Amino acid sequence: MEKFISKDLKSNTEKLDEILDIPNSFDMLKKNTTIGGRKASMYFINGFCNEDLLEKVQQFFAGIKEEEMPDNPVDFSDALIPILEVEMFDQEYDVITMTLSGVLCLVIEGYDKAFLIDAREYPARNVQEPEKYKVLRGSRDGFVETIVCNTALIRRRIRSPEYKCEILRAGTSSRTDIAICYMDDRVDKKLLSRIKKKLNNIKTDALPMNQESLSECLHKGHWFNPFPKFRYTERPDTVAAEILEGQICILVDNSPAAMLLPTTIFDVIEEADDYYFPPITGTYLRLARAAITVLSLLLTPLFLLYANNPTMLPDWLMFTKLDPQYVPIFWQLLILELAIDGLKIAAINTPSTLNTPLSLIAAIIIGEFAVNTGWFAEQTMLYMAVVAIANFTHENYELAYSIKFLRLISLVLVQLFNIWGFIIGILITILTIALNKTIAQTSYIYPLIPFDFKKFMLRFFRVSINKRK
Repeated sequence: MEKFISKDLKSNTEKLDEILDIPNSFDMLKKNTTIGGRKASMYFINGFCNEDLLEKVQQFFAGIKEEEMPDNPVDFSDALIPILEVEMFDQEYDVITMTLSGVLCLVIEGYDKAFLIDAREYPARNVQEPEKYKVLRGSRDGFVETIVCNTALIRRRIRSPEYKCEILRAGTSSRTDIAICYMDDRVDKKLLSRIKKKLNNIKTDALPMNQESLSECLHKGHWFNPFPKFRYTERPDTVAAEILEGQICILVDNSPAAMLLPTTIFDVIEEADDYYFPPITGTYLRLARAAITVLSLLLTPLFLLYANNPTMLPDWLMFTKLDPQYVPIFWQLLILELAIDGLKIAAINTPSTLNTPLSLIAAIIIGEFAVNTGWFAEQTMLYMAVVAIANFTHENYELAYSIKFLRLISLVLVQLFNIWGFIIGILITILTIALNKTIAQTSYIYPLIPFDFKKFMLRFFRVSINKRK
């Protein structure tokens, strides 16, 4: 392969000027200088480099004498570049990619290598607790949009030489940095090899949606199975714990979330708060979350079944019997399912100063007036409110919507086939989860299938962290 960088500085700068479009790109800067009596040019992006560090490097280079300049670029890098992070490349892809990533590119007359000096200082927000993944007790730091900062937050928690963090790139145009993190002595080597191969063979122009774009490249699953194949979190303590359990973490530059895989249904339900409280409290929280999940799935289909067949109600539930409604209960439930999603979208897109008026409008107009005008029954509003609150007990959006889709299917089946529809809905739910596979092609409900009693009990009963192994 022909070298992109040669010993002729004029040739090098002409090629770099053309590719980087120096005259027209206002943020791409070029500075001509002299180092040890040799002409040199530096290329860097305005806003990506630490200006104070650049000034110190320039001052250091200005003090180099001609007789101090070695003939070998390796000797120059080792002896005369005052920055620790320096790489040398001579191929176009490497030089251009590193320069566009914010690294200072230095080309010097007489050297057939470009010196890529890492003096980056990316624009980034401060490390703070993630808004979505809050805990009552525990660490208050969270991932940000800078991949170097995110890898440092994990490394801070795992100080083992077995912990590995490899860097890859994907996207013809975006050339997005991707970090894959794992414990070398605990990870599934076959899965790791397969993931690396897929990452290296991704054929895409860019990853505009970060992890979602990457996940669709890594796993082309069935569109009709909504359960998540990846677990997402913005908490470095959660990521560190899962890596120590043998899972693989994938970080994408420009995204504050980490991907964890392989993921089972029990992994998705777990949360950090389970481990920041004593075992009995953590067990209660976990069991309560599981019970609420089942409740959110079965409550409205069961209510519709009784509403359509009031004779099935036991005596102690006769007070829940509904009077004839203007709008059938089935349509009330479907309308409210859509309305709840509409309120979620509205809350996301509403400025924080207007959240209170939005809540009042939702409570008074949609709630009270809708019941008074006869559109909805009071019990329908109550049960859908319980379901809506139950959905917020999950930190994973994909899981919440997976349950919602299965609930809608059960509602339709109950409306069409009554009690048999309810039974079919439960069977479809069980089969959808049980027949699912992780990205490693293992059971989605392990350790239930294949059954491992000890690990199965650990999924529901939180024991001492030190005894978890």
